[in-house]
Amino acid sequence: MNFNMLFSFSAIPTILPSSSSSSSSSSSSSFPSSSAPPLLLPPPLLLPSPPLLHLPPLLPSLPLPLLPFFFLLPPLLLPSSSSSSFPSVSSPFPPPPLQLMNSQPEKPFIRNKAAQVFALTFVMEYLTHWPKFFFDLLSLVGLNPHGVDVYLRTLMAIDAEVVDRDILHSPEEVRRNTLIKDGMREQVIPSLVESWYQILGAYQQSHPEITCQCLEVVGAYVSWIDLNLIANDRFVNLLLSQMSVEDLREEACDCLFEIVNKGMDPTDKTKLVESLCQVLQSAGFFNVDQEEDVDFLAKFSRLVNGMGQSLVLSWTKLAKGGDVKAAAEALRALETKVPLLLQLLVHDDDDISANIVGFCYDYLNVLKQGSEWQSHMPQVGRGGQEAIEEYWDSDKFPLLTDQQKTHVEDVMLAVMKKLTYDEEYNFDNEGEDEAMFVEYRKQLKMLLDRLAQVSPDLLLEAVGRVFNNTIQRWQTASFMEVEVAIRLLYMLGEALPASHGAHFSGDTAKTSALQDMMRTLVSSGLSGYQHTSVSLEFFETVVRYDKFFLVEPQHIPNVLMSFLDHRGLRHSSPKVRSRVAYLFSRFVKTLHKHMNSFIEDILSRIQDLLELAPPENGFPALLTSDDQLFIFETAGVLIVHGESPAERKQALMRSLLTPLTDAFRLLLAKLASEREEERQAALADCLSHAVGFASRTSKAFSNKQTVKQCGCTEVYRDCLQTFLPALSCPVQRGSLRSAVRSFLHRMIICLEEEVLPFVPAASEHMLKDCEAKDLQEFIPLISQITAKFKDQVSPFLQQVFMPLVLAIFEVLCRPAEDNDQAAALEKQMLRRSYFTFIQTITSSGMNEVLANQGVENVERVLFTIIQGAVDFPDPIAQKTCFIILSKLVELWGGKDGMAGFPDFIYKHIVPACFLAPLKPSFDLTDAQTVLVSTWNQIYQTRLFYILDVWTHFTKLVLLSFLQTLSECALTLKMIHLRRGPEFIQYLQQEYLPSLQVSPEITQEVCQVLQQPDAKVLKNYMKAFFQRAKL
Repeated sequence: MNFNMLFSFSAIPTILPSSSSSSSSSSSSSFPSSSAPPLLLPPPLLLPSPPLLHLPPLLPSLPLPLLPFFFLLPPLLLPSSSSSSFPSVSSPFPPPPLQLMNSQPEKPFIRNKAAQVFALTFVMEYLTHWPKFFFDLLSLVGLNPHGVDVYLRTLMAIDAEVVDRDILHSPEEVRRNTLIKDGMREQVIPSLVESWYQILGAYQQSHPEITCQCLEVVGAYVSWIDLNLIANDRFVNLLLSQMSVEDLREEACDCLFEIVNKGMDPTDKTKLVESLCQVLQSAGFFNVDQEEDVDFLAKFSRLVNGMGQSLVLSWTKLAKGGDVKAAAEALRALETKVPLLLQLLVHDDDDISANIVGFCYDYLNVLKQGSEWQSHMPQVGRGGQEAIEEYWDSDKFPLLTDQQKTHVEDVMLAVMKKLTYDEEYNFDNEGEDEAMFVEYRKQLKMLLDRLAQVSPDLLLEAVGRVFNNTIQRWQTASFMEVEVAIRLLYMLGEALPASHGAHFSGDTAKTSALQDMMRTLVSSGLSGYQHTSVSLEFFETVVRYDKFFLVEPQHIPNVLMSFLDHRGLRHSSPKVRSRVAYLFSRFVKTLHKHMNSFIEDILSRIQDLLELAPPENGFPALLTSDDQLFIFETAGVLIVHGESPAERKQALMRSLLTPLTDAFRLLLAKLASEREEERQAALADCLSHAVGFASRTSKAFSNKQTVKQCGCTEVYRDCLQTFLPALSCPVQRGSLRSAVRSFLHRMIICLEEEVLPFVPAASEHMLKDCEAKDLQEFIPLISQITAKFKDQVSPFLQQVFMPLVLAIFEVLCRPAEDNDQAAALEKQMLRRSYFTFIQTITSSGMNEVLANQGVENVERVLFTIIQGAVDFPDPIAQKTCFIILSKLVELWGGKDGMAGFPDFIYKHIVPACFLAPLKPSFDLTDAQTVLVSTWNQIYQTRLFYILDVWTHFTKLVLLSFLQTLSECALTLKMIHLRRGPEFIQYLQQEYLPSLQVSPEITQEVCQVLQQPDAKVLKNYMKAFFQRAKL
């Protein structure tokens, strides 16, 4: 459509109402007054503008290319036909398109999209072509409620584009947005604020939804505009009046929260908060018990939290600055808010309580430091800045006043109450509500930890009182009471930390109290309480304080029985059984020396839990395969660390592992003949579990010596012979190979050289028909063998080297689709593993493995290393490649080195050292630049959920580039060490001139290379390449 032909500018009438000033009545409030700027909207008493069939005289000021945007507005501004109160106006213009004649207002998502279009247009044009954007928009919409709706949505869209800190911007966008905000502050913000004030007053009763929108806008913009425009008598009084309107008070709370959170001078912030609190208290908002609207109270709690944290921040700044009087006033203001804090913290609704936790935590932090600060203030008054620094560096427990002690005790009681489960909590099917309560409990734990720092004695006394009172009557107490009593004891372990869990040595008072509570717990019979939460908490606490049993070992038998019977591993709840399997493993690892007389009894009691569940068994096992791993590990620990002779240990270990190997043979035979794929997968899983269980028992051994001492070498060698045939199974190769590979890793540690006869056959099978993932997992096994056995495996490595390398090349050369990110990542990881393998060989002094592969093969491998150093933009692989090249130069680059290798150095290694850092992908910029570039990529792809991971990855990549450059410099250094003046002459006369490097820079490079300090060379090469890439 041609807008220039459709509309005649000469026919546009002037219908804007004249501006008028508004006066506000004086108020007794203590807020600063602010003169109102000229109105841009008609006063509330005037009739709103008619529907926008007549256009205001703003269009001549609008840049002609942008004119179409404002013709998006009419359909957004039209009221519905049934409720229109506007007078009919005949239009002198041709009728608009049919879609503009729809009398119904557009859907909210259309309005939001239109607002985004206007916001993007504003961002692009405001600074250059459209400085009157807001004046034009305000004049057009008038007080038409649908127009005001679009106006407010546009303001929020502008906030998202220009101000919102959660949206990431490039440096150019940041500079542009700063200029936009500066321009708005100078030109339009007072008028915008005035428009907000009029909207809040005009629509408070007739259109509360628009008033709420306007409050949201005020809250969004207040963070960066002049606070005096908002924090003045008439505006704040209006906001406070809306706190009493049911439809508005939640948004009014949010708006006041943003005002309170505005950064400002700490003294002024204290006065602002105090003024707000006085008005809110006089209006009855502090009477929390009388308020039934929990949604409003949640918002109010957030507001109080903001005010409290603002006072804490003010006190901190003033105290650090040495302003004694102002800091004392801030502290007094803070103390007066604690009763309200406690009312909200202890409220039955967890959302209300959770919203005030931040203030409570900060208040406790003030208590931790406050009394020390008061004792240091007289010195500060005499000008002792050192006293302030000493205070902030101190870590002593504070001396609390009586009132503060009362506050601390009240917070403790509130936390203990709020830690308690509700009766409605669904332990069997935990959903969103339950997950939220778990998170809320974590917040309460933070408060408990802070309470321990403020007054550990008070906390220990309070927990002891609650614990003892509850455990004495546990048979009649509700599960919520019993669980929270044990939970409090458990939490003390972190709240009152001890080195390596030594809670029962050192401070006599703490040790005695904890020991008494643990003795009560394990001797009370509480382990039999019939509720899953209590059962879990009992075992968690027993294991947290497992060192208690070193002091009082007489309780071990009873606790062991609770682990082994229906209270633990045979509990009716799968959740309890699963967790107890892990906790039992930890318990035994700590206390196995005190269990010698029970070992065989324990093994017999857990015998049925050590059975390999066959896939055809339709009955669910007591424990999952993951849980069984812990039981097998526990059995291994008991056998290995027992005091039985080696023959008995061997017999016990064989009785533990023989059922696994027997079952493995039968299942493997079934798998080879099975044709149904689903059945094959089930059999392969079962076989993998058998290998995993056997592998887990070996964790009880630390090395070959301990295996020999227990007489178990033959047992594990038999297992290895049983498991290796699975590598030749034609089906389900992936899972079986992975399981056997893991077992081989463990056997290299446990059997050492006795595993070597099995490695060649295993390697041959694992290299057949392998995928990228198989090779990537196989290479660490070969690298482990290489690093551990070195010369012992040299013949084997020389034999397997080229088959392995060729298998890697074959996988890397397989075609893949361009957009297949998973395949690309697999190849990248395989390439890294390949280079790591070569690095392991060269660094282990086994250069003969590579040298004996034949000239063509050696050359082929060397060229892959050069290619990895230069052509692939992977700094981790590049770094590895330069380490390899440096080592090869050291081994073969001297006069007695490999024939022909010096030529390879000059033709390929030296160019690689200069060409790799010159690649565009080789990033030599500073960290901040790299991070901004990465943020932009994330923003463009909207991958916000991986921000933390991506930030960490970015730093690693940057670090890897710099490390790669260091290795590159060290490679040049090594070439000079091995080739001497010949290398310097080559750089001066041939290579650097070929790169068109000036004689002066060439001389610099050669001089730095000859200096003994490698760090000087690294720094110089970074500067050299940064200049070269300009």
